[in-house]
Amino acid sequence: MTLVKWNPTRELLNAEREFSKMFDNFTNRFGLTKSDSDEEFENAVWMPLTDISESDDHYELNVDLPGIAKEDVKISYSNNQLTISGERKQEKESKGSKYHRIERSFGKYYRSFTLPEKIKDAQIDASFKDGQLRIIVPKADEVKPKQIDIKVK
Repeated sequence: MTLVKWNPTRELLNAEREFSKMFDNFTNRFGLTKSDSDEEFENAVWMPLTDISESDDHYELNVDLPGIAKEDVKISYSNNQLTISGERKQEKESKGSKYHRIERSFGKYYRSFTLPEKIKDAQIDASFKDGQLRIIVPKADEVKPKQIDIKVK
């Protein structure tokens, strides 16, 4: 029988490989694949809450961005990735008052979604009102359900 010496460094490297594999699986599952915007993602402090719905002819994303100006919202689309990013500036404490609790998130935010390939990317539309960002992503005609009429004889 061969005697194998215990090497704590090897055990740490194995643990690091397992954690890396676990986090890679996690990021791939939730659409956080490596891209040019990794730096923005890593610098983000918070992620806005988002509702995503689907109808017969489009997808709709409703993103909560309260207290953020329209000019502080950046939306981009490339390689089936829709990215929303920006920054919420922190309010300055006024003289004569002090904060007892701060629950709102401040700083840079980032959110990215992988969209289906069959969309009309040139017709993606975004509107912003009362801290609510609404993005409409039209489906391509070939993926829309078609109604078939039944003839009565």
